[in-house]
Amino acid sequence: MQTLTVDLGDRSYPIYIGPGLLSKPELITPFIKGKSTVTVSNETVAPLYMDKVQQNLQGLKNCQVTLPDGEKFKTLEVLDQIFSSMLENQCDRRTTLLALGGGVVGDMGGFAAACYQRGVNFIQIPTTLLSMVDSSVGGKTGVNHPMGKNMIGAFYQPQCVLIDTDTLSTLDDRELSAGLAEVIKYGLIGDPEFLDWLTKNMSALMARETDALSYAIYRSCQNKARVVAADEREAGQRALLNLGHTFGHAIETGMGYGNWLHGEAVATGTVMAAELSHNMGWLSADDLEFVKNIFLKANLPVEPPASLSADEFMQHMSRDKKVQDGVLSLVLLRQLGEGVLTSDYDPQALRAVLERQ
Repeated sequence: MQTLTVDLGDRSYPIYIGPGLLSKPELITPFIKGKSTVTVSNETVAPLYMDKVQQNLQGLKNCQVTLPDGEKFKTLEVLDQIFSSMLENQCDRRTTLLALGGGVVGDMGGFAAACYQRGVNFIQIPTTLLSMVDSSVGGKTGVNHPMGKNMIGAFYQPQCVLIDTDTLSTLDDRELSAGLAEVIKYGLIGDPEFLDWLTKNMSALMARETDALSYAIYRSCQNKARVVAADEREAGQRALLNLGHTFGHAIETGMGYGNWLHGEAVATGTVMAAELSHNMGWLSADDLEFVKNIFLKANLPVEPPASLSADEFMQHMSRDKKVQDGVLSLVLLRQLGEGVLTSDYDPQALRAVLERQ
């Protein structure tokens, strides 16, 4: 097992990474202060891992909430199922919520914990590669709105993150590739050594080699923990983690939540950000080709949906959380391994990317 720490002073918390961790109650029980827990999962993950989690909670009152599976269910209406179950089971302020699943479960469980009786403790137990390397770490929680992804939410940190790498054995290939999009992102924005490692080890990751996956998860979480500790509420540096996300969220919203996986949209969005960076003279043609190829090797899309027009892109992007005083900032690449947040881009160059010129 490897352990990292998200350093937030008296709100710091550990990230545990390794195989078989769902069978180690000693990692979970120190973070449960009351006598009751609620475990939130979904219809896909609960049959696989709920019993293992429950074995860690013997002697505690526990209720279970099983949500429908999919990004399209990441809504306020479905979130209310968690609140209703907690109220029916008389959960109080000392209740601990455990979020067992992928990014949707983690985001919704964390948001429920932030809101219920104005805040209860929660533990992240991610079961997809994407949630392991990204959404479970850093305290971003929330739900989608029909007009924009993750527009309703809160910054709310967990007490710990438990990453059992054995759960990746039940992850389908498409979801694995989606997670690799976020892994690649860390190399592109600020870890050129990791980016070089990824180019040499992508086939091992795609083949699910244990050592390669464990290293990629650890290195990604290390990058995420460092950025979150420096900029918890995304006032500056943390925004770099959104490389490809402004374009990607527009794809997810425009195409209907769940039709494109988050990682698929981020991969295409990152290529679009790289194209704009190339148009601005920051990336060479070879650099741009490198970005496309590394995502293609991860079996990820690199072209936006033809049915989404430039105007529709701009409409969705205008609601992005990086819009301030009507000005949209974008995360671009000054060079491979160096991301930059800027509003100083040529609007016509952006339009050319959106119109596929």
